[in-house]
Amino acid sequence: MIVLTQSFFMNLAAQERHELKVPDIEGYKTLKCDFHIHTVFSDGLVWPSVRVGEAYLEGLDAIAITDHIEYRPHKKDIDAKLGRSFEIAEQATKEADVLVIRGSEITRSMPPGHFNAIFLANNDSLDKKDWRDAFKAAKAQNAFIFWNHPGWASQQPDSTKWWPEHTELYNAGCMNGIEVANGKEYYPEALQWALDKKLTMLGNSDIHVPINNEYDFAKGEHRTMTFVFAKERSIEGIRDALLNRRTVVYAGNKIIGERKYLKALFENAIEVTNVVKSGKNIKITFKNKSDLTFELLKTEHNPDVVYFRDYTIKPNTTETVTVKLENGTKEGNVNFEITNLVVEPNHGLSYTYKVMAK
Repeated sequence: MIVLTQSFFMNLAAQERHELKVPDIEGYKTLKCDFHIHTVFSDGLVWPSVRVGEAYLEGLDAIAITDHIEYRPHKKDIDAKLGRSFEIAEQATKEADVLVIRGSEITRSMPPGHFNAIFLANNDSLDKKDWRDAFKAAKAQNAFIFWNHPGWASQQPDSTKWWPEHTELYNAGCMNGIEVANGKEYYPEALQWALDKKLTMLGNSDIHVPINNEYDFAKGEHRTMTFVFAKERSIEGIRDALLNRRTVVYAGNKIIGERKYLKALFENAIEVTNVVKSGKNIKITFKNKSDLTFELLKTEHNPDVVYFRDYTIKPNTTETVTVKLENGTKEGNVNFEITNLVVEPNHGLSYTYKVMAK
């Protein structure tokens, strides 16, 4: 296995890392994180060090190794203590600059379903017969605990429901966050619960197979991940951000989160580089400095302010749009919704850009 690991990292050095360009926001670094990952030490198909290499090549800053406690189908072949996968992954960070967080998945039927506990010191203490005891053991370690894939059809086939057991966990301080997206699934109900109950929003891959089996990077796809707004690039910096709900979720083309963070991301990604005014025409040149896409849709506005019906700002582009001020109008607002910046179910971020004639 040592030979396999060494050869993997020799191959890693020959590959190009994709540095996903996402802007920092004022006072914080934007870290790209995946807090739900499996290896062969539970029901995954990948060795832990490979998970580190995958994350490095995709430009992630941090991952959490969260192998199942109760479900380990490879145990006859790989018999090890809980948390051994984390130890192997942590060793691999000497070859690839990725932060690795120790975690476990508490794997129970519904209710309460599956939860991840991260920032653990000891995984084995969570191996309890009664699920309540497992959560108590996680809380005793000051773990950050979140509900995984709440809308998973295998456990909630008819509707995405919040059970009394979830209220029990929430009131006991054993639910700090919730997956708003898991893999390629987005759960609008979870987004609403996160807003209403002040839960940290998370998006994770829940990857079991090799990552490039699930996502086609050549076509610009990416794993579902969490953008964490941290004071510093460290495990403690990530813990602080999670506890204070400074996150948004990046899933497919959607970026999901609280309005203030989505607005800050947009404003730090888009730079207006030039404004040319000629009569009633105002030409605005802007640059997207990020790898993010923004989809704009015109909203209610003064009909004398004439501009695009819809517009897609593609990554790393410089483009010019024209706004016309008709019937002697001297100023006005360009109002639009950024439909893929999701602030609540079925609602994108509303934004206004003010224009003025000479």
